[in-house]
Amino acid sequence: QVQLVESGGGLVQPGGSLRLSCAASGSIFNIYAMAWYRQAPGKQRELVAAMTSGGSTNYADSVKGRGTISRDNAKNTVYLQMNILKPEDTAVYYCNALIKTTAQALASDYWGQGTQVTVSS
Repeated sequence: QVQLVESGGGLVQPGGSLRLSCAASGSIFNIYAMAWYRQAPGKQRELVAAMTSGGSTNYADSVKGRGTISRDNAKNTVYLQMNILKPEDTAVYYCNALIKTTAQALASDYWGQGTQVTVSS
C-alpha cells in the first residue's frame, strides 16, 4: 500500500557529487522521519542521514560536511545530496520512512528497493 521509490544512483568519480531522491506514494496519512541508509558489500546496513517531519537532522560521522538531507513534504519526497564522494561511499543506498497509513494505524517502517552508488575512477 506504501511504496518508496529511489532514484539518482550511478557511477561517480571520486570527488564528484550526486543527488538521490526517494518518493513515497500510496496510502499515506502522515510521514514522520525519513532517512537514508546504505549497505556496502560484506557490511551491515548503516544510517547515513535522517530528518524528522519538523526538520531536525542527524548524520553519520562519515558523511558530516559532505552530505545534506532535505525533504519536500508536499511531494512526500526526501533527498540526499552527497559531495566530495569517496570510494568508501560505494554502497546500495536505501530510503526509509516512518509512515502512518491511517489516523488509527500505528506508524510503520517502510523501505525502498535500494539504488546503487559506485564511486570509482
